[in-house]
Amino acid sequence: MAAAAMTPLVDPWTWLLQAAFLSAVVSGAGAAARRVPLARPLTVAAQAALSLLILTLLFVREDAVLGLVPGPDAVAGFGELLATGAQDVSRYAIPAPATDGIKLMLIGGVLLIGLAVDALAVTYRSAAPAGLPLLALFSVAAGLSGGGAGWWWFLLAASGYLALLLAESRDRLSRWGRVLGGAPPSGGAGFVREDGTAHSPMRTGRRIGAAALGVALVVHWSLPALGGGLIGQGGGGSGTGPGGGTINAVNPVVTLQDSLNQPESREWLKYKTDAKSTGDMYLRIMALDRFDGGAWKFSVRKITDVPAELPRPEGLADEVATTEIRTNISAAGAYRQGWLPMPYPASEVAVEGRWRFDPARRTIVGDRGQTTGGLQYSVTSLQVRPTARQLAEAPKAPAPLLEEYTEVPGTLPADVRSTALRVTRGAANDYERAVALQDWFASDGGFTYDTQVDSGGGVRAISRFLKNKEGFCVHFSFSMAAMARTLGIPARVAVGFTPGSPAADGAMSVSNQDAHAWPELYFEGVGWTRFEPTPTRGNAPGYARAATPSGGPSSPAEPEAGASEEVPVAPSRSADCSSQERRLGECGATAPQDVPATGDEGPTLASVLMWTGGIALPAAVPVLPMLWRARLRRLRLGAGGRTAEDAAARTLLVWQEITDTAWDHGIVPDGSLSPRKAAARIVRLGRLEGAPADSVHRVARAVEQVLYAPRPASATGLAEDAGRVRAGLRERAGRVESIRALLLPRSSVRVVWACSQRWTAVAGRVAAAHRRLLDRAAAQLRRPLRQRG
Repeated sequence: MAAAAMTPLVDPWTWLLQAAFLSAVVSGAGAAARRVPLARPLTVAAQAALSLLILTLLFVREDAVLGLVPGPDAVAGFGELLATGAQDVSRYAIPAPATDGIKLMLIGGVLLIGLAVDALAVTYRSAAPAGLPLLALFSVAAGLSGGGAGWWWFLLAASGYLALLLAESRDRLSRWGRVLGGAPPSGGAGFVREDGTAHSPMRTGRRIGAAALGVALVVHWSLPALGGGLIGQGGGGSGTGPGGGTINAVNPVVTLQDSLNQPESREWLKYKTDAKSTGDMYLRIMALDRFDGGAWKFSVRKITDVPAELPRPEGLADEVATTEIRTNISAAGAYRQGWLPMPYPASEVAVEGRWRFDPARRTIVGDRGQTTGGLQYSVTSLQVRPTARQLAEAPKAPAPLLEEYTEVPGTLPADVRSTALRVTRGAANDYERAVALQDWFASDGGFTYDTQVDSGGGVRAISRFLKNKEGFCVHFSFSMAAMARTLGIPARVAVGFTPGSPAADGAMSVSNQDAHAWPELYFEGVGWTRFEPTPTRGNAPGYARAATPSGGPSSPAEPEAGASEEVPVAPSRSADCSSQERRLGECGATAPQDVPATGDEGPTLASVLMWTGGIALPAAVPVLPMLWRARLRRLRLGAGGRTAEDAAARTLLVWQEITDTAWDHGIVPDGSLSPRKAAARIVRLGRLEGAPADSVHRVARAVEQVLYAPRPASATGLAEDAGRVRAGLRERAGRVESIRALLLPRSSVRVVWACSQRWTAVAGRVAAAHRRLLDRAAAQLRRPLRQRG
C-alpha cells in the first residue's frame, strides 16, 4: 500500500503487481520459517536469501548458476542493471518507461522494505518501528514526484500502517483471554463477544486511527506554510486562498548542473516575441536571495494572487528608458517546473492554472502542484535600457534593502573580500566595480568554463573556485554576487535560461542545455540589474559593455513583421514526434500561441461553491449531534399510525424519547428498572414538579399498558407529555447544562453504537458467505474422491 505511491513515477505500473506477488511469497516464507520454528535471525536470513534468488531469476538468470543461484557474473549483472537504472532515472521525465534497470530498483526496493517491515512487525513482534521503512518508501515517492505525493497515496499508505498497528494490538489483547471491553450498547453485562475477540478496545483503536488520518489531512490543507511536504505534489511553492500564503523552495543548483550535463539536448520551451532582438531575452525562473555560508538559497516570502497588472519594478525610475514587449511561451510536456520562466521584469502575465505571485522577487510560482508541463502563456515585460551614466550616478539603496542584500556569513573567507577589493581597485563607483568584477570573471581573470566541477555554492566552494578558476555558471554567479556584497552592493542570484536558438518554425527554442544562473545587482533608479560573468555563456548586457546605448523615452514597441521569423538553424523537435517519444516526454514544445489576459473577473461559481463547502463542512461538524437529535425527536413524536400496533410502537418511542431527553440532561438510563421505577427516578433526579412530573408518570403507565396489558388502552397526548418533560428538565438544569444538552446531547452516542452494530452485522454476513463458499468448494473437491472410492 505504501509502494502504490510510486506508481505515477513509472509507466506502466504493472511492476507493482509483480512486487506485491513477490512480497507475498517472501512473507509466506517467513510465516513457514516461524512455524518450524527457526531462530529469528535465521528466519530473516532465509527470507533475504529467497528474495535474492527471486531477483536473480527475474533479472539476471542468464548469468546465474543453473539460472537461479547468483554467482560473480550475476552480481556483475546486478551492478550493470542498477547503473543503467540510475541513468534512466536521470534521463527520462516522469512517468519514466519501465526499463529493466528501473524495474530492478523498484521491485528490489519494495522487496527490501517489505522484508524489513515483516522482520520488525512479525518476526520481532514490534509493529510500531516498522513505520520507519514504510515512511522511507513513501518519502522517496514524494520526493521524486516533485515535492509531494497526492493525498490519496498518503491515505492508502497510512491506512496500511494503521491496519498493521491494529493487527498487533488485536494479537496482544487476544493473549489475555477474556478482555474487559466495556458494556455493550444494549446495556448488558457482557465483557467479550461470543467469539472471544475484544470489543470496545478494537472499536476505539479504529476510531483513533480514523481520527488521526482525518487530522493529518485537514491540518495539511489548513496550514499553507506547510505545503510542499510529503502530501500533495508541489511545484516548489505553497499556499492557498486569496492574498496569503508563503513560499519556500529548495536550492535548484543540483538540477541546473544535471540539466547542463545531459548528453542529449531536449527542448523545454519555445517562445516568440515582438522584441527587435532576442539577445537579452533571458527567461528568469527565480532569484536566490539568501546566502548563509552553506549555499545561496531561496528564502521564505509572502505570496499573493497574480494581479491583472504587476506592480512597477522596485527601484525603477521614470527617467530610465524602457520598451514594452510581448512574448508568447510554450512549455514542453516533459518540462514540469513549479516556476514560470519569464522575461524580467514582467508587467502582465496571462496564464491558466493555479499560480501565485511573489512580489519581492517578481516571480510566478505554482500553487498546490501546478507546473508548467505543456503550458501556453503570454508575458508582457519591459526591456530596461539604462545608460552607464545612470548606473554610475545611482544613489545609495534604501537601508532595509541594503541591509538584507549585502549580508554575508561570518564564515566567508577573507580572501573573497580581498580579491574583490583588488579586482575593483581604481573603480570610482558601484557600477564600475560591478563591471570590473564581471570582466574579471568573463575574460581577464583566466577562468575556465567546466560543468563537471562540483556544484557546491558555499563559502568553501567559492574560495576553491577563486583559487582553481574552474567552474560553470553557478560558480561564476555565486562568487560575483558574494564579492559584490562584500563591497556593499546589494546582490542576489537569478536562475533561468539564456535566450536559446532559432527553431525551424520561426520560434526560439530553449533546451535543457540553456539552463543558466547569473547575478543581479541593485542600483537605485534602475532596480535589479543583470550582469553576465560566465565566459562562453549568454551575453553581457549593453550597459555592462564598453559601448553603452543612450537612453530614450519609454514607449511600447510596435510588433515588427518578421521580428521572430529568423532563418531557422535547428530543426523543430516536436515537428515529427513519434507516439513513443511523446509517451516518454521526449517531444519538444508546441508552437507558441498568444494567450489573452483574462483580467480579474471575480471568483467563479466553482470556486465559490468550493470555498463555501470548505468553510461550511467544518463549521457543521460541531452541530451534527444537535441536528441528529432534533431529527430523531421529530420522528419519534410524529404521526402514530392508524392501527393498534402503530399506537403501541409510538408509545414506546415516546418513552424512549423521554429517557434520552433525561440522559441528555445527565440522568443516565438504567435498563434494569421497570417503567414505573424509571419514571420515579427521572422525576427525582430531574427535580420535576407539577405537570412535567405528571407527564413522566402518565407516559410510564402507557408503556406498562403496552408491555403487560392483554388489551392495551389507547393513550393520547403523549407527544405533548414529552414536550412538557423536556421543558421541565431544561428549566431545572443550569444554563451550562441546558446548552450542553442542546449542542452535545449524550444520547447521540447511539449513532456510534448503531454504526458499530451494522458494521458487525455486515462483517458477520461477509464471513458467513465466505464460509459457505469454502464449504461449497470443499464439497466439490470431495465429490470426485468419493466417486473414485
